Amino acid sequence: MTEFSRRSLVGCALALALLPSTPLCAADNPKEIYVDWATYNPVSMLLKDKGLLEKEFAKDGIKVVWVQTNSSSNALQFLNAGSINFGSTAGSAALVARINGNPIKSVYVYSRPEWTALVATKDSAINKVTDLKGKKVAMVRGTDPHIFAVRALLAAGLSDKDITPVLVQQHADGGNLLIRGDVDAWAGLDPMMAQHEVNEGARLFYRNHDANTWGILNVRQEFLKDHPDLVQRVLAIYEEARKYSLANPAEVKRVFIAATKLPDAVVEKQLKERTELTHSRIGTPQRESILAAGLALQQAGVVPANIDIKAVLAELIDDRVPLPGN
Repeated sequence: MTEFSRRSLVGCALALALLPSTPLCAADNPKEIYVDWATYNPVSMLLKDKGLLEKEFAKDGIKVVWVQTNSSSNALQFLNAGSINFGSTAGSAALVARINGNPIKSVYVYSRPEWTALVATKDSAINKVTDLKGKKVAMVRGTDPHIFAVRALLAAGLSDKDITPVLVQQHADGGNLLIRGDVDAWAGLDPMMAQHEVNEGARLFYRNHDANTWGILNVRQEFLKDHPDLVQRVLAIYEEARKYSLANPAEVKRVFIAATKLPDAVVEKQLKERTELTHSRIGTPQRESILAAGLALQQAGVVPANIDIKAVLAELIDDRVPLPGN
């Protein structure tokens, strides 16, 4: 039996396992697969650089199209519009998107990051969350930094009504506003956060590693339904790239610098100090982290009280797509 035949049989078997009502196999293969890459997802940059997905799908005549996303909200907008099939987000952002009707499934973990914190300038008098009362705070709505800020305020006995949120389209915009003095604080995201630390001495005055929800790869629900075999193959190549990244950190740094043009010190801070790539299968740790974020948002009034967070989370996370060795 040829490799392609074996792969086809595995794909059909998976399709039948995931979709009992499917009479034969998944829908005809698409001509193109749209995958995002993001500076907050180092594995995606290495994957793109090495052309691993292109090599995997060349035998099927499927073209891989890469689309850069600049934030979770950006990726989720593209997923909702059908502009990409796979998108990188924070787990909490994916939950909020699913609550709002975005038809996605979270299927893979690409990192456990500490990619967000609350940031002030080096000479700012802001040193703790309660110092934010009455202050202007920049953030991108619907992203992990936004959710992180809401949870930080809640833990300090405040709410978003105690600050003036300054909503920006991209995380870089928020960092620039902070450095220019147009806002008092910023709910930051790496690598921009690391960049301002190194270049301007910006301070991470509030950090909470556990409140950073996981780096999650999402797929459009319709694409998973129609092409479970292709999703399995994409995740298998992602796994290959993640393991390669762990074994070759210098290569990841090289690819990161080439893609972002950021200096070595900035990239080193993000990759070495605040990015963990030792996880892949989505499961209990991610469910617990995302649930905690969702319940906090509900307590803060960001998510309506009538939403069943656990039910939405069950709809969001799909751990049935097998990974190599699992």
